[in-house]
Amino acid sequence: MTEVLYPRCAALDVHKDTVVAAIRLAEGREVQSEVRTFATTTPALLDLSAWLDEQGCTHVAMEATGIYWRPVWQVLDADSRTLILANAAHVKNVPGRKTDVADAVWLSDLLAHGLIRASFVPEAQTQAMRDLLRTRKQLVREQASHVQRIQKTLEEANLKLASVLTDIMGQSGRAVLDALVKGECDPAGLQALVSPRVKAAPEAIRAALTGRIGDHHRFLLGVHLRQYDGLGRAIAEIDAQVERDLGPFREAVKLLVTIPGISDLTAQVILSEIGPDMSRFPTAGHLISWAGLCPRNDESAGKRRSTRLRKGAPWLKTALVQAAWAGVRKKTSSIRTQFQRLRSRRGPKKAICAVAASLLTAIYHMLKTGTAYIDPGPDHGRKGAPTIRAKALARQIERLGFACEIKAVETVSI
Repeated sequence: MTEVLYPRCAALDVHKDTVVAAIRLAEGREVQSEVRTFATTTPALLDLSAWLDEQGCTHVAMEATGIYWRPVWQVLDADSRTLILANAAHVKNVPGRKTDVADAVWLSDLLAHGLIRASFVPEAQTQAMRDLLRTRKQLVREQASHVQRIQKTLEEANLKLASVLTDIMGQSGRAVLDALVKGECDPAGLQALVSPRVKAAPEAIRAALTGRIGDHHRFLLGVHLRQYDGLGRAIAEIDAQVERDLGPFREAVKLLVTIPGISDLTAQVILSEIGPDMSRFPTAGHLISWAGLCPRNDESAGKRRSTRLRKGAPWLKTALVQAAWAGVRKKTSSIRTQFQRLRSRRGPKKAICAVAASLLTAIYHMLKTGTAYIDPGPDHGRKGAPTIRAKALARQIERLGFACEIKAVETVSI
């Protein structure tokens, strides 16, 4: 029988309007259980907290059910008890026996025997920063959607603005769009609004701005432009709020921006996902596994069936991959060298994921030790590279049916 680690514990089955709480009190071989149902209003949750204190529960577990667990966690979070957030996929009950009461009792049994792996829940300041930056990214995506709708409207009016401008929301593109909304339709007048620095030929620009725009096209363009501007103002407000709340993260941001490819915004996003305290992750490998940047374990009968990446933190994974692509563009960095070395035999997708994992490893040690990033240079990892490359080329020549002898060239100093 599995040893009981937590004799006085409780488990919660959280829903939108109710919380089913099951306490488990073990004294020797005797186990007492009691189940109560509470509402999710703040007064009811305070009653739940008082009941748990009255029963002397030292550990409380709950499933991560959407957003509903967060207010329960905030009310119950206290120094007198340990809260554990469980992944619902890891604590499933036996099929065919699912009820709210059965789920709560099953979860309390698992908790008592230490069979629940706790999920990472950051502190309040990190959660607040995470909410702000995730909302910012969602607003940026909505902005991109409106740009696509503007492009669709232009194409319907046969205005090929995107064919001559890289960014239709840039200075020239925005001037043309505002003029179209106001009623301008003369190609010569629209062409005059385009900056002379645009690389497209004047004839191509004039032809692209010759179309058949109607009143409903102008109306739709105006609607999307107003939505785009409103989202831009909201993003600016979030940036200002992030700057005001950046105090506990400011020094960590200064460390992370020393890594090639990581900007201030990317550093803020990374810190909002993992927090500045690395003591909750025993090793860098644990952090990489939590982020989902390592292959999953899927083996049966001695054969590996899949090496796809684990499901991890999607917001963090996206930010790290974007930072990796930016770092690869720096020619004098070891990041570019690592990417080129792996791309030749693993392909660009797996190579960039490996670079992202390397960045996260560096971030882990930087935050843990408080040291800045020092790039080892483009020659890092190329020890013995000329010899290895020469042997590989010699094998290719031999496969073609020719003999090849490798001999080092003696350098003569004058």
